[in-house]
Amino acid sequence: MHGVDTFELILALLALVIGLYWLALKLKLPPSAALLVGGGALAFAPGLPAISLDPELALVLFLPPLLMDGAYFTALGRFRQHLAGILSLAVGAVVFTTLVVGLVVHWILPQLPLAACFALGAIVSPPDAVSARAVLKGVSLPRRLTALLEGESLLNDATGLILVRFAVAATLSGVFHAGDAVTSFGIVAIGGVAVGVAVGLAWSFAVRYLRDRMLIVVATTALGWAAYLAGEAVHVSGVISTVAAGLVMGWNQHTLLSADVRLLGGSVWRITVFVLEALVFILIGFSLRGVIDRIGGIEAIPPPMVYAVIGVVLALTLARFVWVFGSEAILKIAHRAGLKTARPLGWRQSTILGWAGMRGVVTVAVPLTLPLDTPGRDLMLVCAFTVVFVTVVAQGSSLGWLVRRVRPVDTDPPARMDMPAAEAAMARARMEVVEKLAYGEDGELIHPMLLEEHRRRVEYVERYAQDAAAAMEKLRPHFDILLAAIAGSREELIRLHRAGHIEDEVLHELERDLDVEEMGITFQRGE
Repeated sequence: MHGVDTFELILALLALVIGLYWLALKLKLPPSAALLVGGGALAFAPGLPAISLDPELALVLFLPPLLMDGAYFTALGRFRQHLAGILSLAVGAVVFTTLVVGLVVHWILPQLPLAACFALGAIVSPPDAVSARAVLKGVSLPRRLTALLEGESLLNDATGLILVRFAVAATLSGVFHAGDAVTSFGIVAIGGVAVGVAVGLAWSFAVRYLRDRMLIVVATTALGWAAYLAGEAVHVSGVISTVAAGLVMGWNQHTLLSADVRLLGGSVWRITVFVLEALVFILIGFSLRGVIDRIGGIEAIPPPMVYAVIGVVLALTLARFVWVFGSEAILKIAHRAGLKTARPLGWRQSTILGWAGMRGVVTVAVPLTLPLDTPGRDLMLVCAFTVVFVTVVAQGSSLGWLVRRVRPVDTDPPARMDMPAAEAAMARARMEVVEKLAYGEDGELIHPMLLEEHRRRVEYVERYAQDAAAAMEKLRPHFDILLAAIAGSREELIRLHRAGHIEDEVLHELERDLDVEEMGITFQRGE
């Protein structure tokens, strides 16, 4: 395909993303499901070229920034608190699902080597970070459940990719040593953490000396790719390396980045992640055509393959529920035995956790990277797309409905302070600073208006902390007046510019001031 044609195709895909995303919002559907179905439907439209993306490029292009985004915004305190549960899902559940799916496929297709069956299980076993994030955006879940799902989605791709590597090697060589596999798994995982932390610390060091905010934003945006490629270069897990670097950056950015860099970088990052996330689902949908073409068309699918695909979907769905509720039973037994750290989720949260197993880009891309002579490669391709399609469309679309029906209860103890109390503490700290600086060295009050303004602010925030709802209800008319006043200032500013009374530079500077002021008021309104 010519370079200009490729560029035109990218623009067409972006237009398609906008249209499908808008349609999903209008129909109140998960955008990921709409993008996947829309891409799959349009893949067979007459006259459209076949779209294919190099699978290795897909992993490198899409996976690191989306993993980095998840790690950057991970609540690190809850991540550490629930690390045992996260590892149970990201490692234990993936390994268990791999074994169950492999045995089911070998039972349906006994002529397929067992190692190839386990390779298929490893491909479809890890829920996807992109799919999980896309679906969880519109769902309100208890904090512990959110921490488990987000933490799992960050780490389980690494488990799946490592298992695929071992299973494919055993398939092609006919040799497998469990002890060597476990040792290699540990080395790859620990090495990934070490590389990721090193890359994250290097970023922390670099941003101290990069004075220009554009350079800092670019360096921050590239960090995910740098960590992933560094991990892969030294033959450890690039996924774990990316996640570790993201956690380091997310922890340090509060003290290293200035306010303007955070605002600018946040805007750039949100747009980048939105485009990449949307394109992932569109391209997965378009890959359906390539999968069907590789096996000679839908009519060429033999019945045993159909049975195997159905068996894979049922096996991985049931395996996740078995693992979740089995772990829940163990926690209940341990809790009754007096182990205080063993806190069961309860059947409501366990049900949601069992159903939230959407697959995505890794599941589709990995089988395309396998050697052409890998036994069962066509089956792996068909199963991969079917699993992604079923889990994203069926589970993703119904997750919100299931949450409303099950109504999971947040069993985590609340934090010591809520947001109004934290705001009151911040206001008191600010007041202490103003009180010190409002007086001169001789004790004379030199900033009376500033002092009075902050005293009134502390009084209001104290009342707000006591009854946030009532205080906000009284303050909303105040905010409405301020926003109306800003709108009036903006109209006058534009009138002055259109009449030729002020220069463009003056327009941009004053407009930026109004934008910042309006954004601050909007945030205070809680919008």
